[in-house]
Amino acid sequence: RAVLRKASALEYKIQRRALRKEDFINYIQYEINLLELIKKRRARVGYSFKKDEIENSILHRVHCLFNRATGKWKDDLQLWLSHVAFCKQWNAKHQLSKVFSTMLAIHPNKPALWIMAAKWEMETRLSSESARHLFLRALRFHPECPKLYQEYFRMELMHAEKQRKEKKEFEKAKMDLGEFNYSEDILSGEMARIIYRDAAEKIKGVEFHLAVLSIAKLFDFTQDLQKEILESLQAKYANDPLTWDYMARRELELGSPESTEGTTKQRKIAEMTQREERCCAVFEEAVRAVSSEDMWKCYIAFCLERCNRKTNSEELKQKRLERTLSVFSKAHESSLLPEALYKQWLQLLLESSLFEQAAEVAEAATKRFSQSVETWQMRLQVLIQLKGDDVSQCFEEAIKHVKSQGTVALWTLWVEWSESTSSKEETEALYQRSLHATTPAESVTMKEKYLDWTYRNSGYKKVRKVFTSLCENRPFSLDFFRKMIQIEKEQESCKMFHLREYYERALREFGSTNSDLWLDYIKEELSHPQGKPENCGSIHWRAMKMLQGDLVEDFVSKYTLLQTGHL
Repeated sequence: RAVLRKASALEYKIQRRALRKEDFINYIQYEINLLELIKKRRARVGYSFKKDEIENSILHRVHCLFNRATGKWKDDLQLWLSHVAFCKQWNAKHQLSKVFSTMLAIHPNKPALWIMAAKWEMETRLSSESARHLFLRALRFHPECPKLYQEYFRMELMHAEKQRKEKKEFEKAKMDLGEFNYSEDILSGEMARIIYRDAAEKIKGVEFHLAVLSIAKLFDFTQDLQKEILESLQAKYANDPLTWDYMARRELELGSPESTEGTTKQRKIAEMTQREERCCAVFEEAVRAVSSEDMWKCYIAFCLERCNRKTNSEELKQKRLERTLSVFSKAHESSLLPEALYKQWLQLLLESSLFEQAAEVAEAATKRFSQSVETWQMRLQVLIQLKGDDVSQCFEEAIKHVKSQGTVALWTLWVEWSESTSSKEETEALYQRSLHATTPAESVTMKEKYLDWTYRNSGYKKVRKVFTSLCENRPFSLDFFRKMIQIEKEQESCKMFHLREYYERALREFGSTNSDLWLDYIKEELSHPQGKPENCGSIHWRAMKMLQGDLVEDFVSKYTLLQTGHL
């Protein structure tokens, strides 16, 4: 009865004149949950009869609901994909075939859907012919889509591999196949070769060739095809960094064919060293042929990968480190080392305890990228870490070179360093200077830090004076006022008079955009020994006037909870 009642209520909702998508989704979800429940109960009780009357009728109803929903909201891809997932879960192959057919007719502009449909045909229905037909249709809509060509290429190789295995099994069983025979062209991957050649004419770029090559390498019968792709890659994109990168990394795989079981550790290390040296020889040739930032990036990325690999051999580890540092140095001398890689170079030097060299590199980086805040920050952090004498001078130089916007990170670093090394007077002068040197929006951060530092080092009276002087120049942040309120609360003789002043100042700035501030003010009046609960009414009235939009409703609900003691 409960199931009938619920199903009837959901059915009425989808029979209305003004249909809502949510009603269909709720109905479908209810039916799917019911199916799952029936499945669990059948497994528990061990009852397997009347499936046609129960499950099949529910399945049919769910499919009808999905068809109505996708017919009404054709553009909602999530609905279509939910129907696909449902069909897969309940093994409704015939229905899923129809869903894919309709979905692709409405959404032919999405290559991922074509690939999904073709993959299902190939892997679940084991129909390579249907999958091929879908890929060919998809390529009419997307003649230059690399992903479609890659998946079509993969599918043909999978089909060839499947046929090779079948033929091998038949030969092993010595079965007579009669007139049926396997095409040698398909078995050798000729179909995939045709797809590649067609794609190579339409799609430009190394990435596609490398993607296709990586797919071909997964199959052991594609040596000739791999050779053709590689030759094409070298002929068309000889000066592309990615081609050189691939050719160099390939040397790692081309090791000696000896079995590794009988080889000693020393021999393995020697072999790995030789392979890496061969890779580096190719990279050296590459940076001579194609002297660009991207080429050096590829070379350095390779060296860092090898350097980060775990090895028990200290000798190999040292060689990798020396090689990496040498490559960084060469790239820097060529003036082709990108800004981001200077940071990695410095990290490597610091980890290797090469502090003097790190200071030189940091200085060279700031000369090359003199307007970059990150580069100056990096250099200053190195100098602070090394406890250099010229830190203050370097800060001055950084502020002079960098534009005022975005310098808050440098000022923060400077005042933090000054707090631990300089006198109070010098640090205070630096804070005052930072407020004028940064942009108004960035000075907000410095105000908060200044207030916090003053309280920690000079006490309550001084922080009151600083707060009053800082309040003369906008803008402010809410945390600035909250910090001052917190400081006042920490005092033994916490005065409500001062708290009211801070809350009023904060409300002048943020009263229209923050409902919690008004509630905190009311709580303070109610809980503080010197508070006046009779002021709460006027604070509430002012809040209702000042707050904007949905904040009024939010404030009212929270205020009600406060009055009833639930907040």
